Amino acid sequence: MSKSTKKQIAKKYMEHLENGAIKKVIELFTENGLVDSPLYGIQKADAFYKKLNNDTTNSELHLLNIFEDENTNSVALYFTYKWTMINNSKVAFDVVDIIDFDQNLKIKKLKIIYDTVTARKLLEGLKK
Repeated sequence: MSKSTKKQIAKKYMEHLENGAIKKVIELFTENGLVDSPLYGIQKADAFYKKLNNDTTNSELHLLNIFEDENTNSVALYFTYKWTMINNSKVAFDVVDIIDFDQNLKIKKLKIIYDTVTARKLLEGLKK
């Protein structure tokens, strides 16, 4: 089996996330892999994706581009995210995920960047 590239792993990440295959998403990370999210803060990947999954009934992701710097072990995903929360609130926004890989092409850190104005209000509504 040929070794996966960073772009292939990034596409698998998006596919698993859209399908709600949280276990498969977590398997792409190192044991201590971190996610830095504007809404959920910095957490270990398994805790983050379980919380996100618990707050979500549906996710639709549409990849716009993948940016790769050949001199680093990082890629950036640029995509639209349509998020349906457990209370049926819906929000859509553009996202940039910056993925840092280790030497074995496992994700050691994923930083999520997007405008949280609408999503934050809706997520806070779940907690009331």
